[in-house]
Amino acid sequence: MEDQNKNLILAIALSAIVMLSWSYFFPAEPVVTDPNAVEVTETVDLTGTGTVAAESGQVAPAAEVAAEPVEEAPRIDIQTARVSGSLSLRGGRIDDLRLNDYRETQAEESEVVTLLSPDGSDAPYYAQHGWRPLQGGSLAPENVPGPATVWGLENGDVLTPETPVTLIWDNGVGQVFRRTISVDEDYMFTIRQSVTNNGEAAATLAPYGLIARHGEPQNLKGFFILHEGAIRNADGILTETDYDDITGLDHVAAEGSRAEVTQVENDGWIGFTDHYWMTTLIPGEGQSFAAKERYIDGREIYIAETLLPTVSVAAGSEAVIETRLFAGAKEWETIRNYQKDEGVTDFLESIDWGWFSFFTKPIFWLLHTLNGLIGNMGWAIIALTIVIKAIVLPLAYKSYVSMARMKEIQPEMEKLKERCGDDRQKMQQEMMKLYKEKKVNPAAGCLPILVQIPIFFSLYKVIFVTLELRHAAWIGWIRDLSAPDPSSIFNLFGIFPWAAPTPESLFALVFIGVMPIALGISMWLQQKLNPAPTDPTQQMIFAWMPWVFMFMLGGFASGLVLYWIANNTITFIQQYAIMRSHGHKPDIFGNIRSGFKKREKNG
Repeated sequence: MEDQNKNLILAIALSAIVMLSWSYFFPAEPVVTDPNAVEVTETVDLTGTGTVAAESGQVAPAAEVAAEPVEEAPRIDIQTARVSGSLSLRGGRIDDLRLNDYRETQAEESEVVTLLSPDGSDAPYYAQHGWRPLQGGSLAPENVPGPATVWGLENGDVLTPETPVTLIWDNGVGQVFRRTISVDEDYMFTIRQSVTNNGEAAATLAPYGLIARHGEPQNLKGFFILHEGAIRNADGILTETDYDDITGLDHVAAEGSRAEVTQVENDGWIGFTDHYWMTTLIPGEGQSFAAKERYIDGREIYIAETLLPTVSVAAGSEAVIETRLFAGAKEWETIRNYQKDEGVTDFLESIDWGWFSFFTKPIFWLLHTLNGLIGNMGWAIIALTIVIKAIVLPLAYKSYVSMARMKEIQPEMEKLKERCGDDRQKMQQEMMKLYKEKKVNPAAGCLPILVQIPIFFSLYKVIFVTLELRHAAWIGWIRDLSAPDPSSIFNLFGIFPWAAPTPESLFALVFIGVMPIALGISMWLQQKLNPAPTDPTQQMIFAWMPWVFMFMLGGFASGLVLYWIANNTITFIQQYAIMRSHGHKPDIFGNIRSGFKKREKNG
């Protein structure tokens, strides 16, 4: 217990390393629900005989994805304030979508983020809706619209929030299919599909929606702290599946591909999530459906699909089904509104909050709120640090008071060592007796660690995962708090004309920037509140620790380094004030001088 403050810093440092390692070695296991057998839906009877209910049968395997890129067809423009692109009349696909508010990089000439791309492009990624006929039913597969079907345009010229578009296709044997697509002011598309049966026999079909992605994303991060891949919510149970796990699914003959099928009884959604963007199929509230994750071998196509219960459309009647498609940015406030106001169950869980979500969520909410009040995410991080330090001040106060009292009894501890010699058992007994007499709790210094560990990890998660930190500037050269400090010793922080090493370079680990250096100095100054330990091993460890952390955290997001600098600065002020209030005036400059003298002597 010889230098509690230094032990505290070491414990926090080692705990942070263990904490970051935990998520890598012990990832959460996905939970899978068993499929149920019977599904029921309703149709609108145009003959006036009432609604028709039908049990789900075996639907025909669908040719949802064309074997070869389909030929180009007329397109309908999509124009909103937040998204732009087009949908193709061939297949009625939403396959061209750009996010107007976001650019690939911070460069002025950078292109806006492209989310969806048509088949035949470098990275096809699109959404498609349609119907599957019942095997052995009155409708053959060629009598339902497929991925190569060219639809007609019945209503609308441009898809905007004010003007939906309606597509139409007549199969020539009695059934007319319509698809009305609308979009809101943000990222939600509504797809209303209908079948009008003008034939003489009932038509039995199952509506579906799918998202197809050809190959893995080109900018896949592949970092253990972030999930990228398929994501689904089935009756409140969230499951995340990485791309490499999808390729390892068992082959299911009924699906004609590798697949995993989960039956959803009431509410759910399924899709693909990237670092900051997401596409998700969302059936109606209370709607049962089969959620499918599929992989087509050889063509490397990943599919997320919703298959709804079959409907039997009697002659002279119409079946209508309405589902939604989210295609956009994972903005916390936007997703929260869809969950709170539009009934998308647990939609906020699509953001990867991690194991410490009970800390991550409130920390992000507070950071988001502070940013809204201040208008600058960097200052919001500093304000967040102040709030957190104020909340844990009672624990910190006990810790610092305990360390101050440990300093008071230090002379008596030295006498005990001399008196007990090598008798460790007697030394331990005498120490415990002394602690009891002086009312000192040597474990009090560990109390703040219990709070600091999840707080540190949660903020690390928030800064890395949430979109709100992407390209968020602070001051001067810090233009992206989610990226490492771009300054570098290599060019003397921009004085010399040559460029700094890129973050991917090994040289970036050595030629660190201003903020990591400030972090090392703040840790070093915090150590100087107390004299160096007498034990040579401890002395060496504590002497090197600030500089090791300085280089170790040099490649971390600058927002996290900013938090640590602010935390160290506030801790220094708190500890100094508490030590002064207990009659101890830390000799900071004396401790610094003694440290240099010891080095000169050792040298």
